[in-house]
Amino acid sequence: MRLFSGKVLLLTVSLFALAACGDAPGGAPQAKEILRGAQAEDADFAVVPVTRATLPQLSKWPQSSSQPVSGWLEKSSGPASQIIQAGDMLDLSIWDNGESSLLAQKGQKAVELRSIRVSSAGDVFLPYVDQVYVAKMTPDAARETIQKRFAEISTTAQVQLNHQPGRESSVDLISGVSKPGNFPLPDRNVSVLSLIALGGGVEAHLTNPQVRLMRGSKLYGISLDRLLKSPALDTTLRGGDKVYVESDERYFLSLGAASKEAQIPFPDDQVTALDAASLIGGFADNRANPKGVLVLRNYDGSDVRSDGTGPSKERTIFSFDLTSADGLFSAGEFQIANKDLVLVTESSVVQNGTVISVMYDALGIGLRARSLRN
Repeated sequence: MRLFSGKVLLLTVSLFALAACGDAPGGAPQAKEILRGAQAEDADFAVVPVTRATLPQLSKWPQSSSQPVSGWLEKSSGPASQIIQAGDMLDLSIWDNGESSLLAQKGQKAVELRSIRVSSAGDVFLPYVDQVYVAKMTPDAARETIQKRFAEISTTAQVQLNHQPGRESSVDLISGVSKPGNFPLPDRNVSVLSLIALGGGVEAHLTNPQVRLMRGSKLYGISLDRLLKSPALDTTLRGGDKVYVESDERYFLSLGAASKEAQIPFPDDQVTALDAASLIGGFADNRANPKGVLVLRNYDGSDVRSDGTGPSKERTIFSFDLTSADGLFSAGEFQIANKDLVLVTESSVVQNGTVISVMYDALGIGLRARSLRN
């Protein structure tokens, strides 16, 4: 029996040695495993602790790659009326009380000219007066211009004009709202938010809705939240603009000893490391190492700097110690970027315990077998 007890003691000592130096089952890597080799001269990644001392420098670093659509147009005022554009349709009623009118037949007082399309050159053809340029005019200005031309052949002629906007005088609300469609511009002061309201508002299921404006060959983007809070950014629309609303495409990954391992969408324009810790449900009890929370990020090669104004390596790991006040406050100021990996490492105590548990399970089987033999 003493011999068997001695074997048990020897096995226990061996288990601790194995736990200290060998691979063992685990749900997440340890911080020392991830950071191994960081100090080597040929290391292909850099490690940066995030503290009160490093935050001012980190805030000046270039934004990481894979940024979403950016850039936006500020609001500008337009005329409080429609503007005639190529492709619009005009209906004319020409009244003439003259005794011998070229326009109206005998007994008639008015001539109706329907569905006159504004040409790509911006003009319309009218009987007896030839081409009349009306593009970029308000309907009232176009009516006066046409009436002056008809007055050259009939001094009593009077014109009424009805304007029907075409594609160049309307905008498309494509998706992300309750009622998408094509909307004629009643005037040139229609804004993006006004158009979204006409479309019934943004759909409720969208995460941190992002507004996209397509104008010509350019694409502009802004979050709905920022647009609502900044009236000066409520862009005035132009004919031919296309607007759509979509969920924020940005996300970060959560892995390791986190309560939630998943792809986490950005719920707001800015997400800090402390926000990320909350979004992943905190850390797994009895497993996580709060001193070893890591954020792994890939930078573009053009972002790399040797003077400290940017990362020294394309692959950069930011480390956090969330057991200290400085670490917690710093995490609340550090901005998570699109496609960052938030890795909660596992405590070494957990891995040691796992090895011992596995081996003692095996030992328990041996003990039971020995008991049966006796």
